[in-house]
Amino acid sequence: MAGLRSPRAALADLTPYRGEMPAGKLILAANESPFNLPVVLREKLQARSADFPFNRYPDPLAQKLRAKLAAAQGVATDCILLGNGGDELLLDIMLAWGGTGRTMLQFTPTFSMYEIYAQTLGTEVVSLPRDPDTYGIDIEAATERLQAGDIDLCFLDNPNNPSGNLTDTASLLTLIAASDCLFVVDEAYFEFSGQSMRAYLDQLPNLVILRTFSKAYSLAGLRLGYVLASPQVIEQLSRVRMPYSVNAFTQFVAELVVDMPEEFDRNIATIIEQRDSLYAQMSAFAGVEVWQSAANFLLFRLPRAAAVWQCLLDDYDIYVRNFSQAAGLENCLRVTVGDAQQNARFMTALSAAIARSTDKRD
Repeated sequence: MAGLRSPRAALADLTPYRGEMPAGKLILAANESPFNLPVVLREKLQARSADFPFNRYPDPLAQKLRAKLAAAQGVATDCILLGNGGDELLLDIMLAWGGTGRTMLQFTPTFSMYEIYAQTLGTEVVSLPRDPDTYGIDIEAATERLQAGDIDLCFLDNPNNPSGNLTDTASLLTLIAASDCLFVVDEAYFEFSGQSMRAYLDQLPNLVILRTFSKAYSLAGLRLGYVLASPQVIEQLSRVRMPYSVNAFTQFVAELVVDMPEEFDRNIATIIEQRDSLYAQMSAFAGVEVWQSAANFLLFRLPRAAAVWQCLLDDYDIYVRNFSQAAGLENCLRVTVGDAQQNARFMTALSAAIARSTDKRD
């Protein structure tokens, strides 16, 4: 017998996630921090690396790091679970609460992996569109949809990616209370917004908060995320998670980060300051619409966005995220906030790229 048996039919319409970044370019597309780990942490890592036990399996549940995080967040240890980036935890959530015969609710446009994981596992997806001007959520319509009783799982990115806007706490409380579905508030960017649902965790048994070390804490290269939830939810997620998914070196680095949060406060404040400055500068461009953001990126719409994106890449070696053909994001690009020098370079290039795209049209 020769050949290859077909994979699951559910994969037929799936497009693989492509996260490749072009070499030799200024990358302002992935919402990473522009700052490496602080020097004091890198010195500690260098001193420890010589005798680090790379030959040993890591603690399966990262109990030492888990305890440190629990203390920092003011929760019990069994209210936290760690994973190989927020993406693994999203998959764990989908494995536990999604699947065939289950239904997920999302608010689009939003983070694409929610729907990708749902489709992979045969979960029915219900998408409620955000307001096309503000990217806000129709809370009344969403509440009514949740109250229908058939939603098993709901994802809400807050701040939303890619638009950067926040859903206020009162609205979130209304939505979470409307159903017994597992309600995941994705707080990947909360350090830049200052808004969190952490204070309501004890009151809402169906609330899950997703966080990451990739953005504000400069650990995108090591991949570490965590969820805050009730012990009952954590127990179910533990049943489907991959063993040893958080490697030992990542655990060690994250322990240092949790012990030294003040080392990141200045970088976070700088990113927020640069974000607001970038917003003001971009808003001054004729024909460019920029959305205010509570995250570390800015979504903007402009004529001939695809041509501007290509010009930034080819002529100025700057790579931003191109959403110009995406539903609900037509003619939109998204730029990650860099440091002051990177942002100045981007602004100069954007001005020139807009002018060039206009000249080519004329």
